[in-house]
Amino acid sequence: MSPAALTPEPSFQVQPIIKPKDQKFDFGALVEGLDLNIISNDDVKRLKETIWTHKVIVVKGQKELSPEKHWELVTRFDPDATQVHSHGNLATFQKKGGVLSKARDVYGIPGAENVRLIGKGYQGDDHYGLKNLNISGLSNNFHAEPPNDKDFEEGITRFQRWHIDAPLYARDPAWFTTLRAIKLPAGPDVEIRWDDGSGLSMKTPPGLTAFFSTSQLYKLLSTEEQQLVNHSWVEYAPHPYMWIENCKAPSTGLGLKNEGKEHTMEELGDYDEKDIKRYPCVWINPVTGEKAFQVHGLGVRKLFLRSSVDEQPEVVEDVVAIRAFMHKIQSRILRPEYIWLPEVEEGDIVMWDNYGTFHSAVDYPLENYGPRTMHQANIGASKGPVGPVPIPSVC
Repeated sequence: MSPAALTPEPSFQVQPIIKPKDQKFDFGALVEGLDLNIISNDDVKRLKETIWTHKVIVVKGQKELSPEKHWELVTRFDPDATQVHSHGNLATFQKKGGVLSKARDVYGIPGAENVRLIGKGYQGDDHYGLKNLNISGLSNNFHAEPPNDKDFEEGITRFQRWHIDAPLYARDPAWFTTLRAIKLPAGPDVEIRWDDGSGLSMKTPPGLTAFFSTSQLYKLLSTEEQQLVNHSWVEYAPHPYMWIENCKAPSTGLGLKNEGKEHTMEELGDYDEKDIKRYPCVWINPVTGEKAFQVHGLGVRKLFLRSSVDEQPEVVEDVVAIRAFMHKIQSRILRPEYIWLPEVEEGDIVMWDNYGTFHSAVDYPLENYGPRTMHQANIGASKGPVGPVPIPSVC
């Protein structure tokens, strides 16, 4: 769907990304002419359509956006949603966040606690009421074999963890995530290496977020593969990030190593069966109608495979087999030509479609580049993903 198909005459400008000839990713846009502190209802609607259409957008010039208005905008994107961050309040996040909460510091902004301060390093004497914080960010410690210290200090790094922003238990994934750059590290490009025997690598300014399109991934599948995933679905573990809190990633940050470190169901403690999430393997974009292979393989506990509605599904419960299936599909998009790291300036806010993209942080050596300060907010959706074929009510 082209930008011309949006609601006519928005008050802001949408510019598609100009990319080098060797880049093949098919998403992304810049948005100019907005003040998100005073955005109208019509422009909120148009901005939603723009995100669904372009999947990842950079809204320029939002240095004056207050945290309160940031959260208000997120709620206006989905006014029927429960008014809390998709991962719950901070107490819930710290208790049940597992691998998400144990590896980094996350703080709520006073007065707008659903806007989360994330980043790395010293955040200043007073950051919106948060005093003298020196925070740890996501790091390559999530990898089973991280880069050695010498290489890392020289700017050799990895994709940290490819994922979507989704609780995968109790609440549905946020439609969009919003990430405002308050302070960015500065210095020479870092080099992201795959270190998986492929020899692949790419360079990028420090402190950026990487994206690939799962709609573009779907297009890379064969006709037979599309038929299979169109009719298949997954079941996520209860409290999935606790389930995998001791697990580690391969060098690409995609998926998990098979080391048998998952918690047992007994170790997870109490959970509610009705809060366990089952989602189709393919999610349909509500504006463009595009299909995306959108499975967060980190948390999948059961995989149901079939190629037609009349076929009895094959139920796969072995996590090694599940991860092998996911890797065979998802690894084909994990190439430099399909990955975009939007270059932002301080004050810009990146917004992305969680139903058609994956993203990853990229670590950098703090001492060489300086602190990173970001405000992140999203809200668990009022309506979860829809696939091309309904999931049977009894699985």
